[in-house]
Amino acid sequence: MVATVKRTVRIKTKQHILPDVPPVENFPVRQWSIEIVLLDEENKEIPATIFDKVIYHLHPTFVNPNRTVQEPPFRIEEQGWGGFPLDISVFFLDKAGEKKLPHDLNFLKEEYQVDHVIQVPINKPALLTELSKSGSVEDTSAATKRKGSTSNGIIESKNKKAKSGSASTVKGNVDLEKLALGLTKLSEDDLVGVVQMVIDNRTSEMNVTNNVDDGEFIMDLYSLPDGLLKSLWEYVNKNTE
Repeated sequence: MVATVKRTVRIKTKQHILPDVPPVENFPVRQWSIEIVLLDEENKEIPATIFDKVIYHLHPTFVNPNRTVQEPPFRIEEQGWGGFPLDISVFFLDKAGEKKLPHDLNFLKEEYQVDHVIQVPINKPALLTELSKSGSVEDTSAATKRKGSTSNGIIESKNKKAKSGSASTVKGNVDLEKLALGLTKLSEDDLVGVVQMVIDNRTSEMNVTNNVDDGEFIMDLYSLPDGLLKSLWEYVNKNTE
Protein backbone atom coordinates (compact mmCIF):
# COMPACT_ATOMS: atom_id res chain seq x y z
CA MET A 1 0.00 0.00 0.00
CA VAL A 2 1.37 3.41 -0.98
CA ALA A 3 1.75 5.87 1.91
CA THR A 4 0.20 9.31 1.36
CA VAL A 5 -0.17 12.75 2.90
CA LYS A 6 -3.02 15.23 2.62
CA ARG A 7 -2.67 18.48 0.73
CA THR A 8 -5.17 21.19 -0.17
CA VAL A 9 -5.34 22.25 -3.80
CA ARG A 10 -6.96 25.60 -4.54
CA ILE A 11 -8.59 26.31 -7.90
CA LYS A 12 -8.82 30.07 -8.52
CA THR A 13 -11.18 31.52 -11.13
CA LYS A 14 -11.42 35.08 -12.43
CA GLN A 15 -13.75 36.51 -15.08
CA HIS A 16 -14.91 39.84 -16.49
CA ILE A 17 -17.10 41.09 -19.34
CA LEU A 18 -15.43 42.20 -22.58
CA PRO A 19 -17.41 45.37 -23.39
CA ASP A 20 -15.99 45.71 -26.91
CA VAL A 21 -16.99 42.19 -27.99
CA PRO A 22 -20.55 41.75 -29.36
CA PRO A 23 -22.86 39.58 -27.19
CA VAL A 24 -23.75 36.04 -28.22
CA GLU A 25 -27.47 35.21 -28.02
CA ASN A 26 -27.86 38.29 -25.76
CA PHE A 27 -25.18 36.99 -23.37
CA PRO A 28 -22.06 39.15 -22.88
CA VAL A 29 -18.73 37.60 -23.85
CA ARG A 30 -16.33 37.25 -20.95
CA GLN A 31 -12.63 36.73 -20.44
CA TRP A 32 -12.01 34.02 -17.84
CA SER A 33 -8.99 32.34 -16.35
CA ILE A 34 -8.25 29.47 -13.99
CA GLU A 35 -5.12 28.92 -11.90
CA ILE A 36 -4.08 26.15 -9.50
CA VAL A 37 -2.07 26.66 -6.31
CA LEU A 38 -1.28 24.68 -3.17
CA LEU A 39 -1.93 25.67 0.44
CA ASP A 40 0.79 25.19 3.06
CA GLU A 41 0.31 24.38 6.75
CA GLU A 42 -0.58 28.03 7.46
CA ASN A 43 -3.13 28.08 4.63
CA LYS A 44 -0.91 30.37 2.58
CA GLU A 45 -0.91 29.96 -1.18
CA ILE A 46 2.29 28.54 -2.68
CA PRO A 47 3.13 27.25 -6.19
CA ALA A 48 1.74 23.77 -6.87
CA THR A 49 5.13 22.33 -7.77
CA ILE A 50 4.02 18.82 -6.78
CA PHE A 51 2.36 18.62 -10.20
CA ASP A 52 4.17 17.84 -13.42
CA LYS A 53 1.30 19.07 -15.59
CA VAL A 54 -2.39 19.90 -15.56
CA ILE A 55 -4.98 19.10 -18.23
CA TYR A 56 -8.19 21.14 -18.44
CA HIS A 57 -11.05 19.24 -20.05
CA LEU A 58 -13.11 22.09 -21.47
CA HIS A 59 -16.56 22.00 -23.03
CA PRO A 60 -16.40 20.09 -26.36
CA THR A 61 -17.47 23.23 -28.25
CA PHE A 62 -13.99 24.70 -27.63
CA VAL A 63 -11.25 24.18 -30.20
CA ASN A 64 -8.80 21.68 -28.73
CA PRO A 65 -10.89 21.19 -25.55
CA ASN A 66 -8.20 19.24 -23.67
CA ARG A 67 -5.63 21.89 -22.74
CA THR A 68 -2.30 20.88 -21.19
CA VAL A 69 -0.36 23.34 -19.02
CA GLN A 70 3.05 22.39 -17.64
CA GLU A 71 4.20 25.34 -15.53
CA PRO A 72 2.81 26.72 -12.25
CA PRO A 73 0.40 28.37 -11.67
CA PHE A 74 -1.01 26.21 -14.49
CA ARG A 75 -3.00 29.15 -15.81
CA ILE A 76 -5.52 28.81 -18.62
CA GLU A 77 -7.27 31.82 -20.16
CA GLU A 78 -10.18 31.81 -22.58
CA GLN A 79 -13.20 33.76 -23.80
CA GLY A 80 -16.83 32.63 -23.77
CA TRP A 81 -20.39 33.61 -23.04
CA GLY A 82 -21.52 30.66 -20.90
CA GLY A 83 -20.30 28.75 -17.89
CA PHE A 84 -19.99 24.96 -17.71
CA PRO A 85 -18.74 22.14 -15.45
CA LEU A 86 -15.34 20.71 -16.30
CA ASP A 87 -12.81 18.22 -15.01
CA ILE A 88 -9.22 19.18 -14.24
CA SER A 89 -6.63 16.39 -14.29
CA VAL A 90 -3.56 17.06 -12.14
CA PHE A 91 -0.52 14.83 -12.66
CA PHE A 92 2.02 14.32 -9.87
CA LEU A 93 5.77 14.53 -10.37
CA ASP A 94 7.76 11.33 -10.95
CA LYS A 95 4.77 9.80 -12.74
CA ALA A 96 3.22 9.16 -9.32
CA GLY A 97 -0.33 9.18 -10.66
CA GLU A 98 -3.07 11.68 -11.29
CA LYS A 99 -6.18 13.15 -9.67
CA LYS A 100 -9.26 14.44 -11.44
CA LEU A 101 -10.80 17.49 -9.79
CA PRO A 102 -14.32 18.66 -10.73
CA HIS A 103 -14.79 22.40 -11.24
CA ASP A 104 -17.77 24.62 -11.97
CA LEU A 105 -16.94 27.55 -14.23
CA ASN A 106 -19.61 30.14 -13.52
CA PHE A 107 -20.04 33.90 -13.73
CA LEU A 108 -21.73 34.59 -10.40
CA LYS A 109 -18.65 36.39 -9.07
CA GLU A 110 -15.72 38.09 -10.73
CA GLU A 111 -13.35 36.05 -8.55
CA TYR A 112 -13.88 32.85 -6.58
CA GLN A 113 -11.88 29.90 -5.32
CA VAL A 114 -12.59 26.26 -4.52
CA ASP A 115 -10.42 24.04 -2.31
CA HIS A 116 -9.96 20.28 -2.75
CA VAL A 117 -8.25 18.07 -0.16
CA ILE A 118 -6.37 15.26 -1.87
CA GLN A 119 -4.07 12.41 -0.86
CA VAL A 120 -0.58 12.65 -2.35
CA PRO A 121 1.75 9.61 -2.54
CA ILE A 122 5.11 9.98 -0.78
CA ASN A 123 6.97 7.09 -2.45
CA LYS A 124 8.72 9.21 -5.11
CA PRO A 125 11.88 11.22 -4.28
CA ALA A 126 11.27 14.32 -6.43
CA LEU A 127 7.64 14.51 -5.38
CA LEU A 128 8.60 14.12 -1.71
CA THR A 129 11.05 17.02 -2.01
CA GLU A 130 8.36 19.34 -3.37
CA LEU A 131 5.81 18.13 -0.80
CA SER A 132 8.15 19.09 2.04
CA LYS A 133 7.85 22.74 0.94
CA SER A 134 4.16 22.77 1.89
CA GLY A 135 4.21 20.91 5.20
CA SER A 136 4.73 17.60 6.94
CA VAL A 137 5.38 14.50 4.86
CA GLU A 138 4.33 12.07 7.60
CA ASP A 139 1.96 9.38 6.31
CA THR A 140 -1.69 10.38 6.86
CA SER A 141 -3.29 7.58 4.87
CA ALA A 142 -4.58 5.64 7.89
CA ALA A 143 -8.14 6.07 6.67
CA THR A 144 -7.35 3.99 3.62
CA LYS A 145 -5.43 1.20 5.35
CA ARG A 146 -7.30 -2.07 5.75
CA LYS A 147 -6.30 -3.93 8.90
CA GLY A 148 -6.35 -7.71 8.58
CA SER A 149 -8.57 -7.68 5.48
CA THR A 150 -8.38 -8.95 1.93
CA SER A 151 -9.25 -7.02 -1.20
CA ASN A 152 -11.72 -9.76 -2.18
CA GLY A 153 -13.76 -9.23 1.00
CA ILE A 154 -14.06 -5.50 0.42
CA ILE A 155 -14.96 -5.79 -3.23
CA GLU A 156 -17.66 -8.34 -2.45
CA SER A 157 -19.29 -5.75 -0.22
CA LYS A 158 -19.17 -3.19 -3.00
CA ASN A 159 -20.63 -5.63 -5.48
CA LYS A 160 -23.56 -6.53 -3.21
CA LYS A 161 -24.31 -2.90 -2.46
CA ALA A 162 -24.31 -2.01 -6.15
CA LYS A 163 -26.72 -4.81 -7.03
CA SER A 164 -29.12 -3.98 -4.24
CA GLY A 165 -29.14 -0.23 -4.86
CA SER A 166 -31.80 -0.28 -7.58
CA ALA A 167 -33.66 -2.48 -10.02
CA SER A 168 -31.72 -0.73 -12.76
CA THR A 169 -27.99 -1.33 -12.91
CA VAL A 170 -27.29 1.65 -15.18
CA LYS A 171 -26.73 5.13 -13.74
CA GLY A 172 -25.22 8.07 -15.56
CA ASN A 173 -24.41 5.85 -18.58
CA VAL A 174 -22.34 3.55 -16.32
CA ASP A 175 -23.33 -0.11 -15.86
CA LEU A 176 -22.93 -0.60 -12.12
CA GLU A 177 -22.67 -4.39 -12.33
CA LYS A 178 -19.82 -4.10 -14.82
CA LEU A 179 -18.18 -1.45 -12.63
CA ALA A 180 -18.48 -3.67 -9.54
CA LEU A 181 -16.99 -6.59 -11.48
CA GLY A 182 -14.15 -4.41 -12.70
CA LEU A 183 -13.37 -3.34 -9.14
CA THR A 184 -12.77 -7.00 -8.20
CA LYS A 185 -10.02 -7.17 -10.84
CA LEU A 186 -7.98 -4.26 -9.47
CA SER A 187 -4.73 -4.73 -7.61
CA GLU A 188 -4.37 -3.75 -3.95
CA ASP A 189 -2.63 -0.47 -4.82
CA ASP A 190 -5.27 0.39 -7.44
CA LEU A 191 -8.00 -0.25 -4.86
CA VAL A 192 -6.37 2.36 -2.65
CA GLY A 193 -6.77 4.76 -5.57
CA VAL A 194 -10.49 3.98 -5.70
CA VAL A 195 -10.87 4.65 -1.98
CA GLN A 196 -9.03 7.95 -2.32
CA MET A 197 -11.16 9.05 -5.28
CA VAL A 198 -14.34 8.42 -3.29
CA ILE A 199 -13.02 10.12 -0.14
CA ASP A 200 -11.73 13.14 -2.09
CA ASN A 201 -15.12 13.65 -3.74
CA ARG A 202 -17.39 12.57 -0.89
CA THR A 203 -20.69 14.37 -0.35
CA SER A 204 -23.47 13.97 2.22
CA GLU A 205 -25.68 12.22 -0.37
CA MET A 206 -23.22 9.36 -0.84
CA ASN A 207 -23.77 6.13 1.12
CA VAL A 208 -20.19 5.34 2.12
CA THR A 209 -18.95 3.54 5.24
CA ASN A 210 -15.29 3.56 6.19
CA ASN A 211 -14.75 0.98 8.97
CA VAL A 212 -11.04 1.43 9.55
CA ASP A 213 -10.91 -0.85 12.62
CA ASP A 214 -12.71 -3.66 10.78
CA GLY A 215 -10.70 -3.15 7.63
CA GLU A 216 -13.75 -2.38 5.47
CA PHE A 217 -14.59 0.35 3.00
CA ILE A 218 -18.15 -0.05 1.78
CA MET A 219 -19.88 2.13 -0.79
CA ASP A 220 -23.26 1.99 -2.47
CA LEU A 221 -22.36 2.62 -6.09
CA TYR A 222 -25.89 3.77 -6.87
CA SER A 223 -25.53 6.63 -4.35
CA LEU A 224 -22.43 8.05 -6.08
CA PRO A 225 -22.85 11.08 -8.36
CA ASP A 226 -22.72 10.51 -12.12
CA GLY A 227 -19.40 12.34 -12.52
CA LEU A 228 -17.66 10.21 -9.91
CA LEU A 229 -19.11 7.01 -11.41
CA LYS A 230 -17.74 8.02 -14.79
CA SER A 231 -14.31 8.70 -13.27
CA LEU A 232 -14.34 5.33 -11.48
CA TRP A 233 -15.35 3.55 -14.69
CA GLU A 234 -12.48 5.21 -16.60
CA TYR A 235 -10.06 4.37 -13.77
CA VAL A 236 -11.13 0.70 -13.71
CA ASN A 237 -10.86 0.38 -17.50
CA LYS A 238 -7.41 2.00 -17.45
CA ASN A 239 -6.08 -0.28 -14.72
CA THR A 240 -7.59 -3.57 -15.92
CA GLU A 241 -6.54 -3.40 -19.57
